[in-house]
Amino acid sequence: IQTTSCVPQDVKVTLLKGGESGEREISLVSGGACAKALREVGFPVTEIDTKDPDKIQQILDSKPDVVFIALHGKDGEDGCVQGLCELMRVPYTGPGVLASALAMDKTRAKAFYRAHGLPTPPAVTLNRGDEYDVEEIIESLGGKCVVKPAREGSSLGVSIVNDPAALDEAIQAAFECDSIVLVERFIKGTEVTVAVLGNTEFEALPVIEIVPSETGEFYDFEEKYSAGGATHIIPARISDEETKACMENAIGAHRALGCVGVSRTDLMVGEDGTCWVIETNTIPGMTPTSLLPDTASRVGISFNDLCKMMVELALDDSAADERGALSGGSAAMGRARFSIGGTAMSRTCPRAVVLR
Repeated sequence: IQTTSCVPQDVKVTLLKGGESGEREISLVSGGACAKALREVGFPVTEIDTKDPDKIQQILDSKPDVVFIALHGKDGEDGCVQGLCELMRVPYTGPGVLASALAMDKTRAKAFYRAHGLPTPPAVTLNRGDEYDVEEIIESLGGKCVVKPAREGSSLGVSIVNDPAALDEAIQAAFECDSIVLVERFIKGTEVTVAVLGNTEFEALPVIEIVPSETGEFYDFEEKYSAGGATHIIPARISDEETKACMENAIGAHRALGCVGVSRTDLMVGEDGTCWVIETNTIPGMTPTSLLPDTASRVGISFNDLCKMMVELALDDSAADERGALSGGSAAMGRARFSIGGTAMSRTCPRAVVLR
């Protein structure tokens, strides 16, 4: 992967964490872990909780060489703080303003997936105040649906429903989280996720299979972050052809949205072998139970090295170039490399490892 190698002691990092979204507590954990890792590598780190009213002045006073964004959800993952960094002319980790905003808005992300030929489940978009007919929605999408706020993360407000009465209730619950709701066809199959690294040359890390606990129906907030939650199986128990398709589609999603640095795309491998793109996360969790650190460790990238790599990707000139390029331009021409059988980035991954 093309990065700008740096001497950590010479690079001042300002790390943003916390914020005021529904994912604040997770962001504090992610930010704390990343700050510790960066300091261990040698970076001088200033930590700022963006819930503080004087956060902008704090950022200015810290005089950063790079901003490490460890925020999740609204105001942190949706392009807002990325726009602030752009105005300050300071490099920052992760995708730019447009890619972040698109990925955060699941309805618009779907439009870009489709435009780039990526399979994504059929869905209906509802706006608060609009009239809708649950029977028509079910007729269009099938008897089992997934209801989700369009612009929330960590599966907040997400429901899986089987009948009209439950569908209406789930839609109203989702409207409590957002003014736009996505109702999506439920895909029966294997739930997986694939992390992608790179600005113009992309690396897909090993596919992770996500198995909810006995009490969980899907990978919701509790399954993500609670002890005893979902099990991660690396590499996923899918065929080589499906593994290849998942990696290709994750890289395709990274390209379609114009991502740089890192992203993680969630997919469902249907019973017919179709690898459906569900959504893309532009600031994946970095907690002890998070998916990105798990899969990176399987190809020999330690947590500390991963954090350092994210800083180096942010400092590389190609990050700024690609953030300014329209989707389908030079970002879409980046070379993709991936591998089958659990190997990626020229490092060896065992065929099946179960992490709990």
